[in-house]
Amino acid sequence: MATDEEVRTALESVVDPEINLSIIDLGLVREVDQSGDPIVVRMLLTTPFCPYAPQIVAQVKEVVTTVTGKPSEVEILPEQWTPEMMPDPGLLGRW
Repeated sequence: MATDEEVRTALESVVDPEINLSIIDLGLVREVDQSGDPIVVRMLLTTPFCPYAPQIVAQVKEVVTTVTGKPSEVEILPEQWTPEMMPDPGLLGRW
């Protein structure tokens, strides 16, 4: 089984096409729950009606399944994203 860190590292390859930063850099991934089957990734979107949501969700599922070898699903949380959720909000300055 892949560790939470390995899953998160793999998810760095999933990039929000509008902002050009990974979903990890943006702080969108709130939890990776590997306790059940399927694995559940709980995450936010940068905006409630993100036009890239279907693409991002599909990529997250693909990456998690590839890394863990188990089926996965994505739960979009209702919480509003803010730049303060980023590990390094200074990255937005490059955007």
